[in-house]
Amino acid sequence: MTEPTYEGLTRLFVQGQPSLGIFSDEGGQFLGGFAMSSDNRQKTLAALNDLWQGNPIRRTRQGDGSFTLYGRRLAVHLMVQPGVARTFMADPMAADTGFLPRFLICEPPSTIGTRLHALARHDGRALADFSGHLRHILESPMPMDLETLELTPRTLSLNHDARALLVGFSDTIEQAQAPDGNLAYVRGYASKSAEQAARIAAVLTLWDDLSASEVSSQAMAWGIELAQFYLSEALRLADAATVSAEIERAESLRKWLLERWTEPEVLVRDVMRLAPSRALREAPKARAALVLLEKHGWIDPLEPGTVVRGVSRKEAWRVIRGKDDVV
Repeated sequence: MTEPTYEGLTRLFVQGQPSLGIFSDEGGQFLGGFAMSSDNRQKTLAALNDLWQGNPIRRTRQGDGSFTLYGRRLAVHLMVQPGVARTFMADPMAADTGFLPRFLICEPPSTIGTRLHALARHDGRALADFSGHLRHILESPMPMDLETLELTPRTLSLNHDARALLVGFSDTIEQAQAPDGNLAYVRGYASKSAEQAARIAAVLTLWDDLSASEVSSQAMAWGIELAQFYLSEALRLADAATVSAEIERAESLRKWLLERWTEPEVLVRDVMRLAPSRALREAPKARAALVLLEKHGWIDPLEPGTVVRGVSRKEAWRVIRGKDDVV
């Protein structure tokens, strides 16, 4: 599927296979679609979080009746443009619900300008080996109850050394989430990192041997290394998303001040009440946007106590509309 609603996804789990995937190289269609609209976003995010954890699907709806589905699994792989990704990463609901930290996020550097035919190397044998092994896994019978379609996967345990590596990694990440730690402001991603390492290690183990009964220390070391990479990418991209969101709010405010605002001065309360962007309706965000415009010379701060519209103001700015206005 590319952009299902949660209700459509549930119906497929009832009627189809117990293992489904949301895969799209135009992920913006899903992130901007009906399931992620303002009315449905919180419900969709919470439901997908439940599926990530392997929780049962419980539905009670008039017409559909009531049912509970056990043993269903969902995979999600979305490719999106950087602008779409940053906008979504800056959405507090996506982060606060724990939805984004459940993803392994990365933004590879662009190769534009270097994609020369003379540099191309094609290894057909390696691709054929990969495809053949993947086909073998996909054609293997799923462990499931044929009557209820409930998946019944076996437990994949960690050997002693793998568990020790995971515990050490988990403790290191936990300490870095302290108030003065370098992961303090990305705790959502950091708190999932150890579990992500275990999941990755399990996938690598089963790729190597679908009948394996435990995760080795080598697989766990690889899982930890990959989890650290994705955590560093989340750190970098979260910073970029925050900065991009601040700049976007400031740019929206700049255009509004120059095109729609007719008063010579502007207050924080003016922005909160009248600015077109809903993101500017909160005082901290409105003030931050004004300060950013001040820094770049689009508005000038007025002395505290300056009378604006008949009232002495503690904080106000004069709008600069042209070169003649610049002090």
